[in-house]
Amino acid sequence: MSEVQDTAAALAAEALAENRSLLLIAPGDDLLPDISNALALDLRPLCLVLPEAEYVRRIVLRATLSLLKSRLTRFGEDTEGPAWAAQRNRIAEHAELWRACLAWSERGLDREPWPSGIERFFPVRILPLALARALSLPSDSVVILGVGEETAPTVALAVADETVRLRAELEMLAQELSELELELATAQAEIADFTRRYHALVGMRMARLDGLQAEIADRRAAETGEAEARHAAETARARAERSRRESERFAEVERDPARPFRPTGDLKKLYRQLAQKIHPDRARDEADRAWRTQLMSEANRAYRAGDEVALQEVVALWQEGREGAGRQRRDDASPADIATQVARLKRRIGEIEGELNRLFGSRLYELFTAANMARRAGRDLLQEMADKLDAQIAAAQGKI
Repeated sequence: MSEVQDTAAALAAEALAENRSLLLIAPGDDLLPDISNALALDLRPLCLVLPEAEYVRRIVLRATLSLLKSRLTRFGEDTEGPAWAAQRNRIAEHAELWRACLAWSERGLDREPWPSGIERFFPVRILPLALARALSLPSDSVVILGVGEETAPTVALAVADETVRLRAELEMLAQELSELELELATAQAEIADFTRRYHALVGMRMARLDGLQAEIADRRAAETGEAEARHAAETARARAERSRRESERFAEVERDPARPFRPTGDLKKLYRQLAQKIHPDRARDEADRAWRTQLMSEANRAYRAGDEVALQEVVALWQEGREGAGRQRRDDASPADIATQVARLKRRIGEIEGELNRLFGSRLYELFTAANMARRAGRDLLQEMADKLDAQIAAAQGKI
């Protein structure tokens, strides 16, 4: 990693720790993806990395908003600390603007200008020189990042060479897409683990309680012979059967609930690196797409299992495949090929944003978030629910 990227990451972390706004001015757009990759993963959503081209800029901004919203919604360990506490205070202070920003992002209109003041939610802004001059964002500190003698000449997206411009767009979108793929994979793995723990602690007890209540209802119906009691017994039996089937279904895939999904920082970075390089939407043809899809599937499986060794094996397969199969390199791509990849990446970014919104809108995710909030307060919400169910089960058994 170059000195410029290291410096940018260190300055961003320092500013966020001190609750200062910071404008980092990069020489050009071509350094932005690497600078973004260098930022601390837990702080990346608080940093706005924007390219010069207006078309890509809006897509990148929407992706960063989705990343920030996701991280806030997940309420996980990677949103602890003073920087995130300050961020929540900013959102509370500017709640109306925050809602307007989210609404703008969800509309996804290519030519709609973003809400004025959106930069408030990103204390660190990393921009190329031309864009920094155009936007003139007020910041507590401004640092112009230097370029060493061995650094390649920088490229702005506004250059005349269409191929160079498209490649720069592609790399920016690929970086943002890798962040969102990582966020989606993490959210899905977290909710899958939570679901398993929920059914281990709560679901099985609910099935047991529903079975007991059905038995009680059957006895009451037999004793009274009343139509209302018979109807209540039928309803209770149906509920008990649903609970039983659900419990059995999860028992088949049950994993040790004491081993929650806890990806390390290195695992996350490796997955993001892979997603950036091997994503199927960067394919040149159908054969390339099939190969990338297989690798991405293996990467997803390894990440969700927390298996860094398996992820490293995917990296090795990627490198061997590129060298051994004589696949075309990126530099051989025509402008039309690159434009197709850009369109695919843009579409996939929108798909992930939609998937995250659907996931976060589910009742199960609301419970997951509540459990995370309880955990921060030193409580185990699922265990509390299990204890209450145990008391109800004991009471039901006393009636039989």
